[in-house]
Amino acid sequence: MTKKIILTGDRPTGKLHIGHYVGSLKNRVELQNSGDYETFIMIADMQALTDNARDPEKIRHSLIQVALDYLAVGIDPKKSTILVQSQIPALPELTQHYSNLVTVSRLNRNPTVKNEIKQKKFGQSVPVGFAMYPISQAADITAFKATTVPVGDDQEPMLEQTREIVRTFNSVYNDDILVEPEGYFPPKGMGRIPGLDGNAKMSKSLGNAIYLADDEDTIQKKVMSMYTDPNHIHVEDPGQVEGNTVFTYLDIFDPDKQKVQDLKDQYSHGGLGDVKIKRYLNDVLQAELKPIRERREQYAKDEQGVYDILKKGSEHANEVANQTLKEVRDAIGINYFD
Repeated sequence: MTKKIILTGDRPTGKLHIGHYVGSLKNRVELQNSGDYETFIMIADMQALTDNARDPEKIRHSLIQVALDYLAVGIDPKKSTILVQSQIPALPELTQHYSNLVTVSRLNRNPTVKNEIKQKKFGQSVPVGFAMYPISQAADITAFKATTVPVGDDQEPMLEQTREIVRTFNSVYNDDILVEPEGYFPPKGMGRIPGLDGNAKMSKSLGNAIYLADDEDTIQKKVMSMYTDPNHIHVEDPGQVEGNTVFTYLDIFDPDKQKVQDLKDQYSHGGLGDVKIKRYLNDVLQAELKPIRERREQYAKDEQGVYDILKKGSEHANEVANQTLKEVRDAIGINYFD
């Protein structure tokens, strides 16, 4: 049986946080270690530049931070290919070929792009590269003939646009070169965790995140500042569990589900203070994140070694992407000198 191929990745716009960890990174490690997939993990610096072109140093600095986070959580360069998007010249050419098969109106209807444009408050000043992101993503996925793409639920429209491009290309050029990918979604309730402030989304830009690189004291301070039930003023008061960020985190991170249920019952009836449950959550998070942080610190001592891993991974990715590009060029008929 042919091994399935995974393509996934992140924009290098800062260090990764525990939302990334539970939403995708843990999944990637499990899939990588299953032996059922060939895995390509992309640091999408070109995509990050679509809305950070005037601050390239931010992307350059973040590249190594994301790579360190990958290695720290258990992404193994012997099992997974870690690559840098800008180092794969085939990708922009594939993007150009696919862009001829997609209308502007179809791009404008993509709900994920519309939402992100609104979030970033571009107004009428949307960079062309940003608006074309769905086409660029299709190039990323198809270059490696990925069969499986781990994504959050909000990215399904992007994946559907890739499938449309694949079907259109294969139909127009009468050649089944490109592969339609399937989405691999996180377990229900694990795709996105709320920020420390109770905001629906943990985000670097909102400053409400716990980072994989945070030290012990920083994690403790952040946990102790977390949003709980604003009406739970006294220890003896009954507290609200639903929407209480501390309990949401305990549901995700504490393997002792009975203990969590007991705490919920006690909190709901009154007699359990916010400080106590926050201290308990801190212990749970410290146990989970300490080994990740320690591995990260070890890799950070040899930064050149990390760049060597990225270079080697990008070289392998180039071989794969160039073969796909050759097949695409052959299908279109622009292989004039072959």
